Amino acid sequence: MVLFLKRIIPKSVVSPLRTPYHFFINFLAALGAGFPAKKLVVIGVTGTKGKSTVTDLIYTTLLDNGYAVAAASTIRFAIKEKSEPNLFKMTLPGRGFIQDFLGRAVQAGCTHAVVEITSESTKNFRHLFLNLDVLVFTNLQKEHIESHGSMEKYAAAKMKIGKQLVASPKRPRAIIANADDPASTRYLALPVENKIPFSYRDAKDVELLPGRVAFTFKNTLFRMQLPGSFNIMNALAAANAVQCAGLSLEKSAASLAKLERVPGRTERINAGQPFQVIVDYAHTPDSLAALYAAYPGRKVCVLGNTGGGRDTWKRPEMGRIADESCEKVILTDEDPYDEEPRAIIDAMARGMNRIPEIIMDRREAIRAALRVAHSGDTVLISGKGTDPFIMGARGMKTPWSDARVAREELERLLAEL
Repeated sequence: MVLFLKRIIPKSVVSPLRTPYHFFINFLAALGAGFPAKKLVVIGVTGTKGKSTVTDLIYTTLLDNGYAVAAASTIRFAIKEKSEPNLFKMTLPGRGFIQDFLGRAVQAGCTHAVVEITSESTKNFRHLFLNLDVLVFTNLQKEHIESHGSMEKYAAAKMKIGKQLVASPKRPRAIIANADDPASTRYLALPVENKIPFSYRDAKDVELLPGRVAFTFKNTLFRMQLPGSFNIMNALAAANAVQCAGLSLEKSAASLAKLERVPGRTERINAGQPFQVIVDYAHTPDSLAALYAAYPGRKVCVLGNTGGGRDTWKRPEMGRIADESCEKVILTDEDPYDEEPRAIIDAMARGMNRIPEIIMDRREAIRAALRVAHSGDTVLISGKGTDPFIMGARGMKTPWSDARVAREELERLLAEL
């Protein structure tokens, strides 16, 4: 019905109605669910990079320590131990989804909820009526520029989430912000009871090891089976957040030490092969560079570019980073939407000095990367993470999983040996 109405009603009529429509949809959803966020301790997580991982770290840590907790993120929707992948291709789906989800969490007996909140969701008022107790700000990097119109408008959309923390009736409220990011100044100036900055400098005795990290924070030793300095920052954000929920650093460190993976975020795919295979989201130049830096040695890299029709500025930059960091680069299709897929690949190739191998079929590209990998290499498949579809022209959606395809192709390769 909605699609039919979109086709027959002129845009000039629809546009002025969008703002009140989205506001009232979310208000009515919250009302219908009994304003469930008022009955929960709600931890919001926002930022450009790391917010899905931080959300998952908070959720798994609280769950491991006996909390009745729900989580909504790009990766998953979970209520207590029951978890299902997010198949919506959006972090906070529309038409009142988050309010319905929180309502179901309350009915299931949850006391806490962790919600990943994006700048895109603020356009449609999905960040309202969340009654935040805590907000975690990870960082602000250049992203979604074409969608929002400018970096300033993107930052302003993020700050709307901070203003919702201020508007929350909960007490005490806390803002936890990455003090290494200049944008944290605005968040840490929010008029709330607790202001908690965190910084990479807070981590002492840092060990960056292949596939894992270790560090000390406030005299508590953290060991994680996740790689890279960025995961130290993610762990610091999560540790501060769960402290606000009443959990000690010792207990959070013990839980994080047991965590083997975050789906689609530096996720190891192991079928018994003599080289590493890693699936990761890495959708910005900074995150791609950080991903590559976390894996020393010879790298074979499969690279696309997230989202046709948007953020075109980053394509040659991501090509340049792969060219400089990887022994071999295979460029492939990702989510072209209505844009010509080869045009996206050609834009990435313009940032490279070497002529890359181009394999448009993503499965074939992954297969080719695995077949040229040597013992001790790392194959890095980036761009999609847990994204469940390849998005094509005219709304075409092809079911997809980088992790599943990588495992299938590994098993096929090993069976041939």
